[in-house]
Amino acid sequence: MAERWGAVTVLGAAQFVMVLDSTVMNVSISTVVRDLHTTIAAMQTTITFYTLTMAAFMLLGAKLGDIWGRRRALIIGSIVYAVGSGTTALSPNIVVLFVGWSVVEGLGAVLVIPAIAALIADNYSGHARVTAFAVIGAASGVAVAVGPLIGGFLTTYASWRYVFAGEVVIMAIVLMFSGLVHDSGQRERVRIDALSVLLSALGLVLVVWGLLQTKVWGWLLPNTDVTVLGLSPVPFLVSGGAVVLWLFFLRQRALIRRGRPPLLDPSLLRITQLRAGVGSLGLQYTVTAGLFFVVPMYLQLTLGLDALSTGLKIFPLSIALVLFSILGTVLAKRVAPRRIARIGQLALVGASLVLLAAVDPQLDSWSFGVGMFVAGAALGLLASQLGNVTMSSVGPDQLSEAGGIQGVFQNLGSSLGTAVVGSVMIAALSTSFAGAVAASELPQDVQTQVQQETQHGVGVVAVSEVPKIASDHGLSSSDSATLQNLYSESQLAALRLSFATIALISCGALFFSRNLPKTVPTGEPVAAAK
Repeated sequence: MAERWGAVTVLGAAQFVMVLDSTVMNVSISTVVRDLHTTIAAMQTTITFYTLTMAAFMLLGAKLGDIWGRRRALIIGSIVYAVGSGTTALSPNIVVLFVGWSVVEGLGAVLVIPAIAALIADNYSGHARVTAFAVIGAASGVAVAVGPLIGGFLTTYASWRYVFAGEVVIMAIVLMFSGLVHDSGQRERVRIDALSVLLSALGLVLVVWGLLQTKVWGWLLPNTDVTVLGLSPVPFLVSGGAVVLWLFFLRQRALIRRGRPPLLDPSLLRITQLRAGVGSLGLQYTVTAGLFFVVPMYLQLTLGLDALSTGLKIFPLSIALVLFSILGTVLAKRVAPRRIARIGQLALVGASLVLLAAVDPQLDSWSFGVGMFVAGAALGLLASQLGNVTMSSVGPDQLSEAGGIQGVFQNLGSSLGTAVVGSVMIAALSTSFAGAVAASELPQDVQTQVQQETQHGVGVVAVSEVPKIASDHGLSSSDSATLQNLYSESQLAALRLSFATIALISCGALFFSRNLPKTVPTGEPVAAAK
């Protein structure tokens, strides 16, 4: 096969935009809230629904790629995504932002993401395929790395709107050069089963939404007045989603028995290498989302840093992720994916422990920078390997489905990372602060007042704002200063526990890596390995 490196360049650019959109706004939320005269809660809803849209329709997007043709799906998805990005860039209020970003961009992404994975496998073979998937992984790593820097710089010196305007330009370039991408896949002439789409969308939405709402509602015991049978709605949503997904798989098996095409062939999930690949990928995104949730939150909402300063604090992770994505691309020709992935996962555990030990009020120690650099190196190694592992586990006719499964696990991983690590941080903050106030020398009436004000949890605010909040509630200047110190210490305790949680998740990733390929992959499908 004549190798066309223009194809991977085009697809890498599309992959860059898909991942960039998930990270670039982390450092700009407060500015968007101010510009659109909205609230943090409304922005969180917008970000949540972007994830929900992708989770709900990812499998449908993969199947449409088989019906329309993967290259056509890439083109249509790129157009839809560009329209959504342009709408977001021009949005005058939160409603338009929601429609452009959460809905239209999300629908474009569900066509583009599975098509990228399938087209890479279609355009390259042998070691060239290994390299091409490593390049796609590196593109994802670069997007994760530079997203906070791009968002921080443009938000500080221009406007966050230029981020989305830039995405329109990149997707236009993808469309201009889409002719470099070859599509030899046969189009399927099938009717999509509407019930399968409904069951998969509903099941994934319930699971993802439940996970994302843990920060608000709590995991089991309720944090708010929203309850079901006296408990948080989260376990009911996640359990309900699991039941709906079980019904979805029953439906797929029933369709196969009747000789009708399923939305997803359940036998794919019995392929050991595919399970190892998407499982490792999901946990990689869990750790990445966790890091990119708690670190910017602490830097911006606790220390009060602006968007650019936040991006610079994350720079050691960013530069390491870029460098080691490239290194992983080179190593992929000589070293087995399991060895590279295990090195990355062990390095991620070590980085989490270094970050845990390096926590200080300003996060400006050299050890914190080392921890962020090692974390970036680990994530870069993983990003360069897992795409090829997943897509090389299936045959040509199953590439789109495998790409859809990969996209689902990316969204589940990101949701789980935000939910678990975010919940740990907020719960630890509330518990630590309540305990510190109870053990302090503050007057009893002040302790009682603080406990009443924080009985439903402690909000994450800048440490510098605590004295004013305390003063507004009638506390004296000395009591306000004491409360500020207690809150600052509680924030540090919560951040430490968050890093400890990330370390535990990283350890769990070792379970999946044991089934990654032990030999240097050839890039050819090995679907027979069960």
